[in-house]
Amino acid sequence: MKVLIACEYSGVVRDAFIAQGHEAVSCDLLPSDAPGPHYQCPVEEILNDGWDMMIAHPPCTHLAVSGARWFKDKKEQQKDALNFVRLLLDASIDRIALENPVSIISSRIRKPDQVIQPWQYGHGETKKTCLWLKNLPKLLPTDIVEGREARIHKMPPSKDRWKLRSTTYKGIAAAMASQWG
Repeated sequence: MKVLIACEYSGVVRDAFIAQGHEAVSCDLLPSDAPGPHYQCPVEEILNDGWDMMIAHPPCTHLAVSGARWFKDKKEQQKDALNFVRLLLDASIDRIALENPVSIISSRIRKPDQVIQPWQYGHGETKKTCLWLKNLPKLLPTDIVEGREARIHKMPPSKDRWKLRSTTYKGIAAAMASQWG
């Protein structure tokens, strides 16, 4: 399959699909952190290039409820972020998964089809992740493990904190590639 991993700079999900034999490409405004097929451009430029599937990770900065105390000051940014989510969800791609933390997508667009946790995929941590799905089944847990550390939530401030918080867990990426690919 020809798979677009939208809004991904880490290469984690892209590489999981490549490992399963798919033609996967990541796309982000940032360069890729890992070698591999990557478009550094707005995803809108390649959205209609004949993809069979898209896994999208739109930026959560103006969407996640963890930032609710700042919502009153970012009405325009939220509007733009929600329009971007709609653009991704409405893309003319047969199979779509959109991933984001608990966010206003649930109240302004629609509820997620599934909520997953890293501990269901081999990582002893908590980070509630919502999935909005189009023509894809819900992900089945692959490796339920002990531990419920809130490492991401407790992460101290740093210049790379936003990047570390937004990188997809390898176990979740592997489940996406093996179950949806």
